[in-house]
Amino acid sequence: MARSDQYTLIDDLVLHRIIEYAHLQESDVVLEIGAGTGVLTEKLAEHVCKVIAIESDASLARSLGQRFKGTSVEVVHGDALKLTFPRFNKVVSNLPYSISSKITFKLLKHPFEEAILMYQYEFARRLAASHGSKDYGKLSICVQYLADVELLEIVPPTAFSPQPGVRSAIVRLVPRAPEYEVADRNFFSRFLTAVFSQRRKKLKNSIAAFTDVRNLGLSGGLLNMRPEELPAAKLAEISDVLYYRTRE
Repeated sequence: MARSDQYTLIDDLVLHRIIEYAHLQESDVVLEIGAGTGVLTEKLAEHVCKVIAIESDASLARSLGQRFKGTSVEVVHGDALKLTFPRFNKVVSNLPYSISSKITFKLLKHPFEEAILMYQYEFARRLAASHGSKDYGKLSICVQYLADVELLEIVPPTAFSPQPGVRSAIVRLVPRAPEYEVADRNFFSRFLTAVFSQRRKKLKNSIAAFTDVRNLGLSGGLLNMRPEELPAAKLAEISDVLYYRTRE
């Protein structure tokens, strides 16, 4: 039986496509988070040098350990958010949805080539969203600052057992250097929280929480826009202006 936030993927065609998306090589070391009953684990092990399968449920971890004893699969029992990850070069996982955001940012602190990850569809849309979209926000900007994000396909509930009450989606993450810089990442994060928590308000109203907007040197047209209308690099420029103003 699956845990409340993770479901066993049983659709062989979807499993096959996940393997294809990952461009697996015999030399790859793949990290799998939330291995569950080992359905995806088994497929991965057929193509790569090593699979590191993390599972938080003690019973499932024991079962996996017995099933893959003497193989190229290393089963690790523990909380993926608390464990120190061993070295890996790819990530392929049907993630527990409750840790989607936290585990994504933890992964992006590690070097790897690419990740193929199953998320709840609504979360995946927010990850991949561009400015001008209703799904665009802090999550989109912070993840896309560190990686290219591609929503590969939507997966229906019927692909899982038991069936979840939501659709899922497969996403590719490819880490890369940021395409723009910010003066202070922590300040930028707080700025994004402030402006997107009032996403229907104009920027001049959101910025008022930081400082007087009248002497910032920003155009009135820009200040009359909503945060979702602006690309991330432009929001970073505004954040930098505010950051240096607050340090004066």
